[in-house]
Amino acid sequence: MDQWTAIAIAAALSVWQIAYANPPCTSPLPVTSEIASSMTSRVESHLPRLNTATVLADAVLEQETFAASLFDALREGTTRGRGICRDAYGEGESFAHRLLAKTARDLGFLVDHDAAANTYVTMAGHDRRRPRVIIGSHLDSVWDGGNFDGAAGVVAGLIAIKALKESGFQPRCDITVMGIRAEESIWFSTTFFGSSAALGKVRPEIWEKKTRVDTGKTLAEHLRACGGDPDRLRSGEPYLNQAQIAAFLEVHIEQGPVLEAEKLPVGIVTGIRGNWRLPAARIIGKYDHCGGVPRAYRHDSVVAGADFIHALDELWREWDAAGKDMAFTGGKFYTDPQQHALTKISGEVSFSLDVRSLDAQSLAQLEERIHAIANAIAARRRVQFELGAATRAPVAAVAPAIRASFEAGAAQLGIPARLIGSGASHDAAAFAQAGIPMGMLFVRNAHGSHNPLEHMEIADLLAATRLLTWWLATHCAE
Repeated sequence: MDQWTAIAIAAALSVWQIAYANPPCTSPLPVTSEIASSMTSRVESHLPRLNTATVLADAVLEQETFAASLFDALREGTTRGRGICRDAYGEGESFAHRLLAKTARDLGFLVDHDAAANTYVTMAGHDRRRPRVIIGSHLDSVWDGGNFDGAAGVVAGLIAIKALKESGFQPRCDITVMGIRAEESIWFSTTFFGSSAALGKVRPEIWEKKTRVDTGKTLAEHLRACGGDPDRLRSGEPYLNQAQIAAFLEVHIEQGPVLEAEKLPVGIVTGIRGNWRLPAARIIGKYDHCGGVPRAYRHDSVVAGADFIHALDELWREWDAAGKDMAFTGGKFYTDPQQHALTKISGEVSFSLDVRSLDAQSLAQLEERIHAIANAIAARRRVQFELGAATRAPVAAVAPAIRASFEAGAAQLGIPARLIGSGASHDAAAFAQAGIPMGMLFVRNAHGSHNPLEHMEIADLLAATRLLTWWLATHCAE
């Protein structure tokens, strides 16, 4: 019997024992004593490993001061004005990578960098030829951001391997903590650059076409300044070989309110939403005098836009009622400042649209429905919708075995947790799309994300890291 079967049986046995020790008013499931005895005997031989994993996970609780000191150092070194600025391929992000590398070397771990200037911290396994487990997240931030977005996952990985090492645990395979570059799209108008580059998935033309929004310098220029090698990356040869990665695990703050509202420290992610985006859409009407044109003769782009947003909100309400996952955001919605005026009917509105779902088929259906909505409003309001070129990102699936193991581990460790979908995209999606088994954990975070008010309790991060460490101790044991 393999370890995953043992974990599943242990979890089932726990449920059975609870049911019979405290039977509900209704009749319990018809489990015979022979079945129970068989389940017990099959699990007993694996209990030492499960118990060892629990002890190793609990060693994480001794790392509170270490974790707090890392976040303090990050805050002190990358605060710009009111919030955090760890600019991609800039001084803020590079400070975080230097801190990670120095801390890892001081702890006796192996440190390496790839041509994209990602940082790798490795706890060497007994057999270094085995596919390794990577724990990773990004070390850049948005401008005026919070201290925990991305960095929490890197700190969690470092805490996990530090606790394992100090407990005398040697894994059978390498365990690598990856500090990833340039995840945030705000800097170069591209997402997951660091992880995509490590996997050999970056298009060759991106180096000179993408410029940083604040400096105007190319991605290649910024990369060279940070010790990277764009010429080497142009070859497309991956630093990370898919066949040599057993799993990619990411711990990340939740960037929504669910865990905070439900008073839960940890979420076990079920998948990462894919998206369909219209970055530069327009509604074209006709500029005219606001007092001289009756309603029936207007070609009002603002009113058409309002109809459009309202229709999408009603669509979302419909899907919520049907239990189907979706979200939409009109992040930009504006008239032409060179043309608009108090007494003008607006002849043009520019807007963006981001539509997401955890289900690929639903995402395709939403795209079809939204086109139909736009066509109907265009006819009714006598305007044109020019939706422009769309971009798409596929749904990223969590590996079922990893999710199931996280659920079993949370039960074993007594960590309150719930299943939760990820509305935001993460580096883990790039690994899933490369065919690498992926799992994610969320940590409760108050006051939202991408702002200086992000607030994560160290105790909550340690709860997620205990679960991560339990998984490592179970999966990577000899």
